[in-house]
Amino acid sequence: MASHDPDHPNVLLILSDDQGPWAMGCAGNHEIHTPRLDALAANGVLLNRFFCTSPVCSPARASLFTGQLPSQHGVHDWLSYHHAGRTGVDFLAGRTLFTDLLATAGYRLGLSGKWHLGANDRPRPGFVHWYAHESGGGPYRGAPMYRDGVRTEEPDYLTDALAADAERFLAAEAERPEPFHLSLHFTAPHKPWKGQHPSHYTALYEDCAFETCPQGTPHPWQPFADDGSPVGGERDTRQALIGYFAATTAMDAAIGRVLDRLDSLGLTESTLVVFTSDNGFNAGHHGIWGKGNGTFPQNMYDSSVLVPFIAAQPGRIPGGRVCDALLSQYDVLPTLVDHLGLDHLPDPELPGRSFAPLLADADHASGHDRVVVYDEYGPVRMIRTRDWKYVHRYPHGPHELYDLAADPGEDRNLADAPDHARTRADLAARLDEWFARYVDPTLDGARLPVSGAGQRTPVIPGSLATAFDPPPGT
Repeated sequence: MASHDPDHPNVLLILSDDQGPWAMGCAGNHEIHTPRLDALAANGVLLNRFFCTSPVCSPARASLFTGQLPSQHGVHDWLSYHHAGRTGVDFLAGRTLFTDLLATAGYRLGLSGKWHLGANDRPRPGFVHWYAHESGGGPYRGAPMYRDGVRTEEPDYLTDALAADAERFLAAEAERPEPFHLSLHFTAPHKPWKGQHPSHYTALYEDCAFETCPQGTPHPWQPFADDGSPVGGERDTRQALIGYFAATTAMDAAIGRVLDRLDSLGLTESTLVVFTSDNGFNAGHHGIWGKGNGTFPQNMYDSSVLVPFIAAQPGRIPGGRVCDALLSQYDVLPTLVDHLGLDHLPDPELPGRSFAPLLADADHASGHDRVVVYDEYGPVRMIRTRDWKYVHRYPHGPHELYDLAADPGEDRNLADAPDHARTRADLAARLDEWFARYVDPTLDGARLPVSGAGQRTPVIPGSLATAFDPPPGT
């Protein structure tokens, strides 16, 4: 009946879409209703300095599954083309995902929700269940889905449909002897928002002041659509906030139902539950609606590159802890290998390292804390320490330097300040050295025309002009 061995547990990976690190009650947001995520954090560990590898969905998801940087796996922007059926291209073909390691170890794999890494209609190796979105998102009713290769339209509210599909998978797998991995990938709380979500969730926020999302002056780099709405948002800002918060709360309730089913099957102690998001999100933060491509050139604000991360497994992960170690999506693959006890040697070409000891024992936090983390979005790269952030934009800038200890809101750019020239030079040198160590020169994002408008094809030398869509407004 699945795995009942806590030392070799099942895995339930819950992935949200465009969820800012601020969008949970357990993260300090007093306005949003996320009781089930708050309870999960209380029973596990909340990592409050966990970074995506790129602040947009497809590159971040590719890094989460492969442990590679975008400049190693070649997915540099969200996939903008119809990657299913005859036009479906597998952007991760030939690469090792952590799910491949699980399949080799005898796990049965399932997906419910968004894949958005190409060939969305075709199950990845080892998957015995595949209910995947045709693209990367869209309306919450009538969603185009593929069930084991057959296209259908989901008539129900998609968040609830994905939870129900996950429950059925868990119930079926509980009758089998093999361990399982389930990727439950919601499209929530990604837009659209207005008029999309059940009224009993939107009603919770009709009178909300949204003090946690103050709407400042629009960022000078934020592009706007022809209808006057910000590219990453909607024209009616208040209704967008109501919808975003409602989508998050609806997802929280759906997660609760899946966790209840896991518990009713007697699998809570032998299942590692991980909740995280692909990338962060600005809902008015810094005057932006959107994530890294909510501006052009792309941004690396903490609200874009930080993501929520909760890990829970009663008996192995002590509950009620908040950890502020600097960690990244590229650390997840080695962490799973370690926590699950897989027979797999670390790949020296991967930049990440396991933080499994940190999950098991808070005393390991200082010993496993990293000095820096790194991020990239095409020609935009970031180095982040506890107290400083430097953002370099190839080839011409503008560059940014923030003293996060004195300026946590990233309001004062010190890149051109003479008093901080040495700090900037030191961080820039470390940034160059680290990326030079890991990037594949043929896939190096620093030389690519990645604008945040989407990627159509894999990066192939000689075809860069068609691989990426042009910047907004061109």
